[in-house]
Amino acid sequence: MTDLPDTDFTQRFLFDDNDARGELVALERSYAEVLAKHPYPEPVAQLLGELMAAASLLVGTMKFDGLLILQARSEGPVPMLMIECSSNREIRGLARYDADRIPADATLADLMPDGVLALTIDPTVGQRYQGIVDLDGETLSDCFTNYFVMSQQVGTRFWLNADGKRARGLLLQQLPADRIKDEDEREESWRGLTALAGTLTAEELLGLDNETILHRLYHEEEVRLFDAQSLRFHCSCSRERSGNALVSLGLEDAQNLAVEHGGRIEIDCQFCNQRYLFDAADIGQLFAGAGVDTPSGTHH
Repeated sequence: MTDLPDTDFTQRFLFDDNDARGELVALERSYAEVLAKHPYPEPVAQLLGELMAAASLLVGTMKFDGLLILQARSEGPVPMLMIECSSNREIRGLARYDADRIPADATLADLMPDGVLALTIDPTVGQRYQGIVDLDGETLSDCFTNYFVMSQQVGTRFWLNADGKRARGLLLQQLPADRIKDEDEREESWRGLTALAGTLTAEELLGLDNETILHRLYHEEEVRLFDAQSLRFHCSCSRERSGNALVSLGLEDAQNLAVEHGGRIEIDCQFCNQRYLFDAADIGQLFAGAGVDTPSGTHH
């Protein structure tokens, strides 16, 4: 069996006799890190885990250097879900919610009615790209599948599950015609692979290892499972970035803000709860072009 790096990883697989590939993701530690930052109700924690799994799968299928951002918005009890995953496979996430409006057995439609999902690729070099799709599927898995149908890209299907402890996902994607040239045969083969994946229960996806899952689904196929690629939770906030945000306000506004808040400005990172403090001397240095000096206050 392939050595698995820790608890958080994606693992690619390839069908030798079909024009299709797949990817599996398992998240535990990074998922726990995200959930530890806020007291999320269970249905919100589940949605956040599924979105983390989707982001991890997507980063595995894309060749780019930069940031993948998934953002779901609605006017419902969950107005926002946001996941960022870098090409270095560092992930962070956040949800906004109104706990009083969330029933215990809430569906996606209950939590995010009339919602939209935006997928943004923000490369280090080059043009930023964004695609948007309505959150009109019964599940997030359906919504991501719909996104790829709407964008007329290659056939892609998602299966996502999370239970507050682990988040798992399975992705299948068609490849250009190579093994199977006949279009009808090709479509029939793709329907067969996705139908088998659809028999996988949430309990199986969350509880079984990748080799067992693939054997259970595709024991009649020749499937190659590649080495696992690790992921980790990491927040990209920093004192320097917080200082740059203050500079963008302008000197006068920054000074007034500090006066209003007792002589110092607190900037909290919503993703990781890190707090950055700037007093009058820090603000003076920032605008003198000296940049961010040793912190007068950085707190968890």
